Amino acid sequence: MNNIIINKNRMTIVVGSPWLRIRIIPEMAPPIFRQSPSLYYRTHKSFSLFCKSISISGLSSVDAASPSIPNRVDGQVRVRFAPSPTGNLHVGGARTALFNYLFARSKGGKFVLRIEDTDLERSTRESEEAMLQDLSWLGLDWDEGPGVGGDYGPYRQSERNVLYKQYAEKLLKSGYVYRCFCSNVELEKMKEIAKLKQLPPVYTGKWANAPDEQVEEQLEKGTPYTYRFRVPKEGSLQIDDLIRGEVSWNLDTLGDFVIMRSNGQPVYNFCVTVDDATMAISHVIRAEEHLPNTLRQALIYRALGFQMPYFAHVSLILAPDRSKLSKRHGATSVGQFREMGYLPQAMVNYLALLGWGDGTENEFYTLEQLVEKFSIDRVNKSGAIFDSTKFRWMNGQHLRSLPSKELTKLIGQRWKSAGILTDSDGLFIEEAVEVLKDGIELITDADNALSNLLSYPLYPTLASPEGKAVLQDGLPEVAASLLANYDSGELQDALEEGLGGWKTWVKSFGKSLKRKGKSLFMPLRVLLTGKLHGPDMGATALLLHRAETSNVVATQVRFVTLDDRFKILREIKWESFNNDQNVLESVATISN
Repeated sequence: MNNIIINKNRMTIVVGSPWLRIRIIPEMAPPIFRQSPSLYYRTHKSFSLFCKSISISGLSSVDAASPSIPNRVDGQVRVRFAPSPTGNLHVGGARTALFNYLFARSKGGKFVLRIEDTDLERSTRESEEAMLQDLSWLGLDWDEGPGVGGDYGPYRQSERNVLYKQYAEKLLKSGYVYRCFCSNVELEKMKEIAKLKQLPPVYTGKWANAPDEQVEEQLEKGTPYTYRFRVPKEGSLQIDDLIRGEVSWNLDTLGDFVIMRSNGQPVYNFCVTVDDATMAISHVIRAEEHLPNTLRQALIYRALGFQMPYFAHVSLILAPDRSKLSKRHGATSVGQFREMGYLPQAMVNYLALLGWGDGTENEFYTLEQLVEKFSIDRVNKSGAIFDSTKFRWMNGQHLRSLPSKELTKLIGQRWKSAGILTDSDGLFIEEAVEVLKDGIELITDADNALSNLLSYPLYPTLASPEGKAVLQDGLPEVAASLLANYDSGELQDALEEGLGGWKTWVKSFGKSLKRKGKSLFMPLRVLLTGKLHGPDMGATALLLHRAETSNVVATQVRFVTLDDRFKILREIKWESFNNDQNVLESVATISN
């Protein structure tokens, strides 16, 4: 049995049969033996010929007229992210891009962006631009690609057709591919027969060994044809995946596959192989759904004499029910999460933890810290569950870790764009952000947080079981004293003085009622805010006062000012509430 085994530890390659072993130094070996340590090729005697009259040793020859194969700089890491612009950037694609970026940056290598737009019907420039914007928003800047350029361009597959055709012709000339004139009807019939025989639906090889005269006859007729790659009928191929370990395939399950369609367009697996090789990609880090493609691509690499890259197939991102994450589970694209108010640094942090960890219990990382910590050998091969609740929590952690000025600017702009405030900066915004930030996990949460503070749901609060308890604890008496205090101007004067004035006033007010602690602050909170719970009482009262005096709240917002709140308190008939709970509940319903 012939075999080719890579010895990764000694960085040598042993080639030969059981009775002949040849030790070859990689740097001096012909292209067939200049392989990545991730490849292990096992063949039978029948595989010594790829096809009729084509010896496996022919892989080492490169036709002088063929396109030049770029030399990979020894030791240089070059990775690529290659999305198809047929829709939005899925979080799974974003994580793949992130892992490639982190790997390149951690190794001092290059992060290449390539657009795989060979699906002419579905690919759009609008989708491509949206993907580029999403990657830029995440902070994943590419070293080569659209908008940046580079020495290995062009970086769109639709602009590389000449290159694909050159390599396809090279394979045709060398005998590794052949013209197939089978019609769609014939191909469907082959599949039906294979199904009846319970065999894999592989091509039968009708045109694999057709005489030259028969081929010429079809060419003269103008019969459409595809280019099919000759696949050995026996043997197996095995790779050492950097994440999944050893992965192998039997060659007899594949069949001769198409690399060029009858319309002259190249097939995905052919494009990818040519692109990765001619762009000198050293490591292919991609989703596990591409793992089956590796067999076809490896055969093409070998036939063209290309150096094999390392492969690393990342697990899928799963929904909570462990199915593949899809639209039916809610938001799945980067753009959707951005519109929902998520921060790019939070998304980068969360995506990195879907299948990777540094071995500690730490979960909070900046992009720079991830570059420092990341290693491909700590990427898990099992599927990662996308937990929306945890993602939301993590966003809140990143939001509150922003510098105070940056957070205030971000939320202030949000409030103005949402039509809640007329200004995006100022003392009220600064104080409101400081008071409300602990209850904000998404930027969009800031809208409800501020609207809630400006509202006055007194009647629904009093109608609740907890509100009834406060009502029965002398709330009418506290309300009467508070109204008298407001009418005298004492409360307003205290609020004008700021937090110190408030503290002095509330201490004096409590002393006059012989109340302190919860028995003082709970009725005050209900009467001033209309709520049972919320941020610090003093800070809230000061914010309400500043909102009223600064005129920063937009007119269309249902802001109940302090003056209006006291008007409502004057009109309450406390006796009816105490005597008949049904009256209270009906008033609460009307209020709602």
